[in-house]
Amino acid sequence: MPARIPLPTTLTGRHVRLEPLAMTHRGDLFAAGGGDEELWRWQGGPAPRTQEELDGKLSMLLDAAGRGEYVPFAVIHRASGRAIGWTTYLDIEVADERLEIGWTWYGRAYWRTAVNTESKLLLLGHAFHDLGMGRVQLKTDHLNLRSQAAIARIGAQREGVLRRHRRRPDGTWRDSVYFSLLVQEWPAAKERLTARMGEFG
Repeated sequence: MPARIPLPTTLTGRHVRLEPLAMTHRGDLFAAGGGDEELWRWQGGPAPRTQEELDGKLSMLLDAAGRGEYVPFAVIHRASGRAIGWTTYLDIEVADERLEIGWTWYGRAYWRTAVNTESKLLLLGHAFHDLGMGRVQLKTDHLNLRSQAAIARIGAQREGVLRRHRRRPDGTWRDSVYFSLLVQEWPAAKERLTARMGEFG
């Protein structure tokens, strides 16, 4: 089938639900990640110290979504019913059957849990099965080794590094490490991710 533009939708798993991001998630999001410098270091920091500062970041993302640049999701922890982070589709090119998963964060309490694995399982499945994409890419700062390891565990292939790719807020230069997963690689990656989900019970 021809690829199609991703639209706001809800994707539901056992541990998380991904739903269209909205300002109504603001309080939960601040409780999950407000003021955490380590978390926001990789999100174009600095960490939001107040609800108003987080609202500014959230408004910027929602404005970009309104222009069709992003399709953002709130990550809802189903056991608590609270938003614990966000993730997005971006760099969407329907003619080339590709998109990127990025600008993702989760509250520190949910690191090394089922949250990231299941979120990626839902997003990748939607991209390949429902949207007809042939390529999904992910990228991260070359200094963010935790993120690189998490992306590799998904089964994505490391493609290379764009040097001096983006200026960080502190003025230093970031190299971006690119990974991708192709549609023909998805069945094996899905099997690995599903097996990994079994480790979380």
